[in-house]
Amino acid sequence: MKRIMLLSATAAILLTGCVSNKKYAELEAEQQRTQDLLNTATVKLNACLADEAAARARLSALKEEVANLRKSNNDLISTQGNLTTLSAKGAENLEKSLESLKEKDLQITRLQDALTRKDSVTLALVTNLKRSLSDQNDEDIEVNVEKGVVFVSISDKLLFKSGSYTIQPRAKEVIGKVAKIVIDKKDVEFMVEGHTDNVPITNNCVRDNWDLSVLRATSIVRLLQDEFDVDPGRMTAAGRSEFVPLASNDTAADRAKNRRTRIVVLPKLDQFYEMIEEGMEEAKQKSGEGGN
Repeated sequence: MKRIMLLSATAAILLTGCVSNKKYAELEAEQQRTQDLLNTATVKLNACLADEAAARARLSALKEEVANLRKSNNDLISTQGNLTTLSAKGAENLEKSLESLKEKDLQITRLQDALTRKDSVTLALVTNLKRSLSDQNDEDIEVNVEKGVVFVSISDKLLFKSGSYTIQPRAKEVIGKVAKIVIDKKDVEFMVEGHTDNVPITNNCVRDNWDLSVLRATSIVRLLQDEFDVDPGRMTAAGRSEFVPLASNDTAADRAKNRRTRIVVLPKLDQFYEMIEEGMEEAKQKSGEGGN
């Protein structure tokens, strides 16, 4: 009996040992699968962590890029605003420059008009003087224009006796013709210049050639005023003595050329400037109308 019980116990122990080994193998296999899964999960986790790190780095880079883009955009907007302001100022300055050029063009045109009117007056005056004095000897009377100024040069042999400032009767006809032309030209004034040669002169009435040249000029001015009613406010008497000669004074013929009286006909400068100022004012008004 005891032997049977011992065999039974031994069988039970053996049977129990067999079940445990099988279970152990299964458990070991399960553990291996679990370990494999864990390893796979660890690999995937590490890959995910690496991806996350890369993503975070990319995100940081993108954020920095976005910040830079925003700054650049703000800078561009600011620059555009500045450029717009500069463009507006530039356009305004350009417009002002164009208006100024237009005004200057108009002023130049008005100035040219004034000069043209002056030249027209001068031309008409010269034409009338030459026509009026055409019957006189060309050697005794010359009418010419120099730099826009009309000169009537009359030889002293026609006007005065040697060393005298008394006008000869026959000279009054010539002076009267000149007076007839200039008296109606209210926009001109004139100067009478006396010129002598270099031969010294001294007598009870005349001290030197300065005196003689001035006295001859004043004689002509008085004649124009007293006998031909020329406004004295339009006349000037001047003596140039021997110091503006036409010739050398070395010969009698040259000295005769130097003894002369010149009537210098000028446009009234105040009226000429008024013509210019009127033109300038008109140009400004027209420029202002164009700007409006």
